[in-house]
Amino acid sequence: MSPQVQEETIRQVMQQSGDNVSLAWQGGEPTLMGLEFYERAIALEQKYGHGQMVGNGLQTNGLLLNRDWAKFLRKYDWLVGLSLDGPKHIHDYYRFDLGGKGTHQRVEDNAKMLLDEGVSANAMCCVTSHSVKHPEELYNYYKSLGLTFMQFIPIVETDKHDPSKAADFSVSAEDYGHFLNKLFDLWLADFKDGQPTTSIRHFESVFYSYVGLEAPECTMMKECGPYVVIEHNGNVYSCDFFVEPKWKLGNVMHDRVINMLNSKKQTVFGQAKAQLPRECKQCSWLTKCYGGCTKDRIKDPRDQRKPRFCTSYKLFFGHADPVLSNMAVQWQQNQHDAQQSQQSGGVYNAFDDFVK
Repeated sequence: MSPQVQEETIRQVMQQSGDNVSLAWQGGEPTLMGLEFYERAIALEQKYGHGQMVGNGLQTNGLLLNRDWAKFLRKYDWLVGLSLDGPKHIHDYYRFDLGGKGTHQRVEDNAKMLLDEGVSANAMCCVTSHSVKHPEELYNYYKSLGLTFMQFIPIVETDKHDPSKAADFSVSAEDYGHFLNKLFDLWLADFKDGQPTTSIRHFESVFYSYVGLEAPECTMMKECGPYVVIEHNGNVYSCDFFVEPKWKLGNVMHDRVINMLNSKKQTVFGQAKAQLPRECKQCSWLTKCYGGCTKDRIKDPRDQRKPRFCTSYKLFFGHADPVLSNMAVQWQQNQHDAQQSQQSGGVYNAFDDFVK
C-alpha cells in the first residue's frame, strides 16, 4: 500500500466515522510492510481523528515480529491475531516456509515474546481435516502458552485440481460439529465462580443471540456486517472473502468510503446471506446461526450452495443449547440486579459476567 493510499484510507475512515473506529490490518502478511508503515498509520489516525476511540488489529503469521514490534503494539494497545494452528505436529502439517521448513517453533517463540511484553494476542487456529481430530490438545496447548483468547476457523476451499469438490484439507461438517462440542465442554469445565476463564469467539458470539443481542461475529449475523475491505491499491470490496470484480465498490482515491458502505451493491451483498433454502428457514436454530458465512456455501460444489456447516451447527446446538439457555436466564437475572444496583447508586455490568 502506497503512502498516498494509506493516508487517504485513514483520512476517510477517521473523518467519516462515529465515536468508535476499528481497523483490521491483514494481508497476505501485513508485517511485510514494515513497522514504519504502522507507526505512520498511528500518526495519521491522530492527525485526522476527532476524539474517537480507535481500535487497531493486526492479523499475522508472527514470523517477522520482534521486541520492537511488541513494544509498538503494546504502546498503542493493538490486538494481535496470531496464526498458530497448535502444537508442532498440527501447525507444521500445513504451515512451512519457502524452504519447506515448518514454522511452528518461530511462531510459538514470538507468541511467548508478545505475551511477555504485555501485548493482547488471540490464537487463530485454522481447523482442517487434520487438526479437527485434536480439540482437547489444541485447547490445552493454547492455555499452556497463556493464549486464553482463541478463535477456531473452519477451513473449506475448492480443490485446485478438481473444482468439482473441496480440497482434501477442508474440514467436514460432521467432524467440525463434534469438534465444537468437545471444545464447548472444555471451555465450560474451566468456568470459575460461574464465569469463563478462557474466551472462544464462536461461543461468545452464539451467546449474544441467546440474550437477544446481535452477534459481534459476522458469520452469525442475519446479514453480512457493515464493513468493507480496502486493498493495497485502494480498491474497495464488500468482504475480504469476495475480492472479485463483481463485488468491487470503488476506490478510495476517487470514491467516498461512506458512499460505498451505503451503496446498493453493498446492500445487495449483505442481504444475500439471508437467501437460504427452505430447510434453513424452517430450522429451529435459524436465529442462532443464520446459515453461517456466505463464502462457505460456494467452496464445495457438492454442497449445492447450501450452508456448508449446517450439520455442524445442528450438532452443536443440540449439545450446548440447555447450558446456553440457562446462562441466558442467569444473564437476564443479572440485568435485573444491575438495574436495582444502579437505582441504589451502585455500578454493575452484568454482561461482563459472561462475555469479557
